[in-house]
Amino acid sequence: MTVAFLFPGQGAQACGFLHALPDHPAIHETLAEAEQLMQRDVLQLDTEAALASTTSLQLATFIAGVATTRALRAEGVTPDLVAGLSVGTFAAAVASGALSFAEALSLVLLRARLMEEAYPQGYGLAAIVGLSERRVREEIITAGKEGIFVASINAPTEIALAGSDAAIAAAIAAAREAGARHAERLAVAVPSHCPLLDSVAAALGEALREVAVANPTIPYVGSRSARVLRDADAVREELASNVAHTMRWHDATTMLHELGATLFLEMPPGKVLTVLACNAFPRARARAMAHVSLRLASQLADQDRGAS
Repeated sequence: MTVAFLFPGQGAQACGFLHALPDHPAIHETLAEAEQLMQRDVLQLDTEAALASTTSLQLATFIAGVATTRALRAEGVTPDLVAGLSVGTFAAAVASGALSFAEALSLVLLRARLMEEAYPQGYGLAAIVGLSERRVREEIITAGKEGIFVASINAPTEIALAGSDAAIAAAIAAAREAGARHAERLAVAVPSHCPLLDSVAAALGEALREVAVANPTIPYVGSRSARVLRDADAVREELASNVAHTMRWHDATTMLHELGATLFLEMPPGKVLTVLACNAFPRARARAMAHVSLRLASQLADQDRGAS
């Protein structure tokens, strides 16, 4: 059987989530390393005020993912597959062996700052549940709702949209009128994964050309392409471009499942990806590390591999 590590993006955060990470040497070492690299107090990144900043939020999410991965490895839980959503792609790249923690941290900082500078206010994301991608595109995107884009396909009927505040409000109203079960604004302050961020993608591409990227040693599934990224150039393209393109998260996790994943472990914060995996693959097991101990995760991995 196969263990897949999932790395979330923005939207699942809660105040204090870095403080809630397990009391483990690998966690403490990772936080200390991040603090030394950034020359700032890492545990100030998850305060209520800090999480209002795209930069603090993306850094905290990335650091939490890498720290938890290292703690799991120390306890004998090594992933067979990895995938990340949005900024989670950088933590997945570190877990796959394609990118060093230090290089990835600098890239996440650059990415977040560029996004925040490009759209300091007036933009964001919305979640639409209960409508297919086709209906969203026909009845919301192409039905005169100017400035709204499909940001992520999280499930067949769970779509994230990106755009200006006005466009998002109009899209939410249109989705409710079309019969969506749920339509609401997300806690994300930038229009991620759409052409509005083409300039950010271009800048990231330039930065990545100066970074040492290796071929992944653990299969790494891209959330834009929903394909296994087997070489350094493919990883570079994923990390640079996903900020300006629709995320095919459901397709990516389907690829993980087809590759044999029977246990999905979601790195902190939150449990959004866990719920999606449980709904999509009822015969697999999915657990959020924000809600289970390292010991339980190790036992689950042992049980999963023992069943093969």
